[in-house]
Amino acid sequence: MPEYTGYDGNSLEFLKTNKISIGDSVKILADITYSGIVMPRYEHSDDKHIVLKLKSGYNIGLEIAKIEKVVKNPTLEKIVEKSERVVKNEKLPNILLLSTGGTIASKIDYRTGSVTPVLTAEELNSSVPELSKIANIDTKVLFSEYSENIMPEHWLKIAQTVNGYLNSDYSGIIIAHGTDTMHYTSSYLSFSLTGFPIPIALVGSQRSSDRASSDAALNLIGAAKFLTECKTNGIYIVMHQDENDETIACHIGTRVRKNHTSKRGAFQTVGNDPAFLIVNDEIHNNMKDGFFTTSKYSPKIKINEKVALVKYHPGYDPNMLKNIIDAGYKAIIFEGTGLGHIGKNMYPAVKMADEKGIFMGMTSQCIDGRVRMTVYESGRDLLDLGIIPLENMIPEIALVKAMWATGNTENREEVKEIMLNRIASEFST
Repeated sequence: MPEYTGYDGNSLEFLKTNKISIGDSVKILADITYSGIVMPRYEHSDDKHIVLKLKSGYNIGLEIAKIEKVVKNPTLEKIVEKSERVVKNEKLPNILLLSTGGTIASKIDYRTGSVTPVLTAEELNSSVPELSKIANIDTKVLFSEYSENIMPEHWLKIAQTVNGYLNSDYSGIIIAHGTDTMHYTSSYLSFSLTGFPIPIALVGSQRSSDRASSDAALNLIGAAKFLTECKTNGIYIVMHQDENDETIACHIGTRVRKNHTSKRGAFQTVGNDPAFLIVNDEIHNNMKDGFFTTSKYSPKIKINEKVALVKYHPGYDPNMLKNIIDAGYKAIIFEGTGLGHIGKNMYPAVKMADEKGIFMGMTSQCIDGRVRMTVYESGRDLLDLGIIPLENMIPEIALVKAMWATGNTENREEVKEIMLNRIASEFST
């Protein structure tokens, strides 16, 4: 019964007795008075509580034994904004928004209290009306996935779609994306679409649009301003700089990672300042000479998923590395300790990988700094065994680059040359 999803036993009987169901607006008298919308529950939940979405957007569980009275508010009709056709302003630039999922640019359904994605230009204009003063925005839904479900096959689809707009009149492209794996996607696009003539901004939100602290709208507005005013190209992640609303940061897509689970300023450029900052509507350029690479556009939209990221730790079983080798992997990226080390118990397996022609690259578990494998004897031993130091490349970015490199060539020497060639600012000079 959809009107009682997740409720059974005592909680189901409570809803039926009080003639309320999911989606109803109610006022509940308990320890204090609560007003909100009855929400569905997980099927495995107990039968002693009901869930209410408050006006603040937060969900709370109320113990039915402590509820003194329930009053059903007059039926609320679902609020539907007038979907007036968006008329393009010929004086404004054009932007394409590609949606892949996540909570960015979503809105609340006031009947059920759930968050639904904005999918059309009309809905986007209604949800974030400030955008219509910055640019004409066209929208296209590629797929709708949580970011943990976005795989290399999705990267390919995004890259192929973007490449299809090479000769369009868009000033830039926004890619709405979940935050957890956004820097993997941005790095793949950075390598496969190097030199794409207009800027591309991946935008997400740490907090959904039904919360007062949501960063969705401001991130979108910042991205639109950046794309229409920055006069550059490249792949960027555009998110809040910190917990305040005054500054939006534009990070180079290969030098950024998510460093906090929930803060609005979760994304940080590693080893440098963000490439651009948008502060109170003004764009500040932090790019240093030589920090960003440009080249003639020559798309290489290929990938090989048979690449492993091995995070070394004390007690790591070398047999796990042997399993990777036996599985036919084409490259291994080590996330080593300090300057780029792994334990000597790993050496026989490393030698085996080298003999099988597998590319091996070394990065560091340290958040910042550069791999230097000539400082200590152990590092020099690993160099002799065929491991290649990858400067200050972020481990996840090195993984994606190796997937892209081995997708474009099967020759280990060519893979090595690609990995050491600075293509999209993946390591700093």
